[in-house]
Amino acid sequence: MTVSSTSESVNDTLARRNVAVLVLAQAFIGAQMPMIFVLGGLAGQSLASNPCWATLPISLIVFGSMTTAPWMSQLMQRYGRKAGFFVGTLGGALGATIGAWGLIQSSFPLFLLGSYFTGIYMSAQGFYRFAAVDTASDDFRPKAMSYVMAGGLVSAVIGPQLTKFTADAMAVPFLGTYLSVIAINIVGALLFLFLRIPKPAPLAEGADGGRSRLELLKSPRIVVAIISAMVSYALMNLMMTSTPLAVVGCGYSKANAADVVMGHVLAMFVPSFFTGHLIARFGVEKIIATGLVLLAGAGLVGLSGVQLENFYIALVLLGIGWNFGFIGASTMLAEAHAPEERGRVQGMNDMIVFGMVTVASIASGGLMNCSGSSVIAGWNAVNLAMIPFLALAGAALIWLVMRPDQD
Repeated sequence: MTVSSTSESVNDTLARRNVAVLVLAQAFIGAQMPMIFVLGGLAGQSLASNPCWATLPISLIVFGSMTTAPWMSQLMQRYGRKAGFFVGTLGGALGATIGAWGLIQSSFPLFLLGSYFTGIYMSAQGFYRFAAVDTASDDFRPKAMSYVMAGGLVSAVIGPQLTKFTADAMAVPFLGTYLSVIAINIVGALLFLFLRIPKPAPLAEGADGGRSRLELLKSPRIVVAIISAMVSYALMNLMMTSTPLAVVGCGYSKANAADVVMGHVLAMFVPSFFTGHLIARFGVEKIIATGLVLLAGAGLVGLSGVQLENFYIALVLLGIGWNFGFIGASTMLAEAHAPEERGRVQGMNDMIVFGMVTVASIASGGLMNCSGSSVIAGWNAVNLAMIPFLALAGAALIWLVMRPDQD
């Protein structure tokens, strides 16, 4: 959304207020995502009849996010960000409730259904980054997006620590964690009462509604932004989804797995304090390229061994690489469309991105549990699977940079 020329907009006073609310939402409500990602595969492993489907609950979360993104984006375009974010927390609470009931009943199908509804929250959370720039000036946009992503730093600490305290707190394993997630969504929803993002003005009759989806996909910058975000997020999910299974499978504890994931999520969000500044200084293309290199480094470290320090280093590199690649791609996308195209392009972007992430999370479980005779063989298969996707994103970025006209 293009900001008006009022003094409040020029000074980014309103934008900073909204960023503060979104940072708190990312920190508190977002804590549910590392909690569920730590335990989703382990719970799935305990409920599924076939270990190849252990990570299917995480896949259903991402699939839920993918299928929600188009209508969530349109809902926000019509009724505003606040309405969409309330729907997101409702989905998160409902998903955790169904998931908890699935654990009590030892029902894998019920647990999967709950995971799908959790995807509604995940989709809404994905729009926090775009909401951050709705009332921001051009100069403040990359910083606003980066600051909101930095809110995940707190969730990276809260989520895994709550997991440690709640995973075995009740007779039914993992039930305490899912009950905690219900409370997080209900309490966290109150934050959005303080959000002040104007609803998009309806188009006047006969006014130009902007480019169609097909026309948007003809823009090189939009295409490369989508590819970069898709690869960054999918590879992060591919590796992270298998990590708890690999850590526990190599003889380490669930607490070790939670600590590795915490280190990973910290690495995902700590750089956000300066990613926006780096983008402003060096350009978005260089930051995306750096992210892709770091993702490749994560795969190399993962292939080099299964000592606990290998998991820590690989997952930290994975987190930083995701941060640079995903925030860079999101910034590129936000700069490449008009305000009236916002709902169309952002929904399309997240549908494509999370569609690929869904494939990656499904593949993660198959590669990890069913592609070799050992945990190590499965873990190596996960890391090797990153190569073709990194090549795709790298080639797309080089193509964009070498074009004389990058619009």
